[in-house]
Amino acid sequence: MDSLDRVVRPKTKRAKRFLEKREPKLTENTKNAMLIKGGNANSTVTEVLKDIYALKKPFAVMYKKKNITRPFEDQTSLEFFSKKSDCSLFLFGSHNKKRPNNLIVGRMFDYHVLDMIELGIENFVSLKDIKNNKCPEGTKPMLIFAGDTFDLNEEYRRLKSLLIDFFRGPTVPNIRLAGLEHVLHFTAVDGKIYMRSYKVLLKKSGCKIPRIELEDIGPSLDLVMRRTHLASDDLYKLSLKQPKALKPKKKKNISHDVFGTTYGRIHMQKQDLSKLQTRKMKGLKKRPAENT
Repeated sequence: MDSLDRVVRPKTKRAKRFLEKREPKLTENTKNAMLIKGGNANSTVTEVLKDIYALKKPFAVMYKKKNITRPFEDQTSLEFFSKKSDCSLFLFGSHNKKRPNNLIVGRMFDYHVLDMIELGIENFVSLKDIKNNKCPEGTKPMLIFAGDTFDLNEEYRRLKSLLIDFFRGPTVPNIRLAGLEHVLHFTAVDGKIYMRSYKVLLKKSGCKIPRIELEDIGPSLDLVMRRTHLASDDLYKLSLKQPKALKPKKKKNISHDVFGTTYGRIHMQKQDLSKLQTRKMKGLKKRPAENT
């Protein structure tokens, strides 16, 4: 038997649980992100990675050691780290004379790079520079995208999808009002992307609906798009494909109008109206003469 075809069976219960966790599932786990520092990352890039890690915790892995790699030239290191840490999202930070204060955000499909977009940092305000109360760790943020460029330009459209994947957090069945306390706002205008982070403050308004105020808590980033590596349309469609078991089954004879009202159609056998039971009245009774 060839060594490539050999099935590695777990020898301990812990190894068995580890392999079961990584098995394909109908509903996938919350996507984890790995944050990697390049071989020549400066203090600005390092602080950005730390702040994004603080926003992503606990669904993130921070690699503190410097890694000498160039994702646009060679992606094997990223794919190795992705498989090692079971992360499908990554943020790589580097700095050099040609591309100063550089970030590369991307995602994986089957442990291979699907999309990645290079962003340059033009201005940065860190979490520690803004002295306000922060949101608790693991808070699911509300994502807001402003600017027509996110819908009109294909690269910006893919960047929007990538940012939603990166920051969306776990899927939750219910939402409570007090839990809506973190906003991430992305604005695309004049060739730049502005990222802002706010805390939602619920103030008294004199009625049931509270008055909403936004307080800047950081980090704050002014970004510009540089290089892109986008998946082909066929590969992108393949990555979005859902299992048949998750697709809702079509219900027959049910329709909806523009107002959302549900209508159902029932199929019945043809009725014999002569045997239909009607209301008994004296005037409808047959007389003895009619019976003969």
